[in-house]
Amino acid sequence: MLAVLGVGPGLGLSVAHRFGREGFTTALVSRTDTRHAGYRASLAGITAPTYTADVTDEAQLRDVLVRITADAGEIDTVYFGPADATSGGGITPLTEAGGGTLRAAFDAVVVPAANLVEAVLPGLLARGSGSLLFAGGLSGKYPMPMLGSLAPASAALRMYVLTLHAALREKGVHAGLLTIGGLIERGDIHRMFTAQDHGFTVGTLDPDDIAEKAWELYTERAAEAEFTTMAVA
Repeated sequence: MLAVLGVGPGLGLSVAHRFGREGFTTALVSRTDTRHAGYRASLAGITAPTYTADVTDEAQLRDVLVRITADAGEIDTVYFGPADATSGGGITPLTEAGGGTLRAAFDAVVVPAANLVEAVLPGLLARGSGSLLFAGGLSGKYPMPMLGSLAPASAALRMYVLTLHAALREKGVHAGLLTIGGLIERGDIHRMFTAQDHGFTVGTLDPDDIAEKAWELYTERAAEAEFTTMAVA
């Protein structure tokens, strides 16, 4: 059973489709239930219960994991992709960011991922199987000054997942990271960005292609896959 935490119409839904094709029950969790009926309809033929919770809130995260387990059974795999740059107070240039600004970004991006691991990892280790998949940003791998205060948090998330991958390698449990640089088609950020004229264009990524790579991470037990439309040094 797959839990998609922080599902949206872009990558989260594509991951649910891809794993559902392999016979997974896919539990979908988002902050509101506004689009849940549409998600379930698009996943016709796939068992896809839906839940409402803010998975960046530790209490709500633990509660929804309990509900999913009670309804659909033990969680085998988690896709965690709710990180939002604005939830940490937006993006501040690093030349203007103090410790408090960086801490807010860290609390928005890294702490929720660690809370998830703390909640689900003991069960995975007890069974000696399972996979933890995370979505991260390209600024966690390459210097990208335009992402300012978000970049250190992205780098911390990336190293957290890669180190977790190494720590779990001999224990039967897998951790993997999708490192993404670009706008994901059909996603909310893509919709908001393209609704305005910014005077420049940003390359887009097909969420179905990224979801296919998420499946490969799961089956091959790899540590990281990178998707980008950007030229990086």
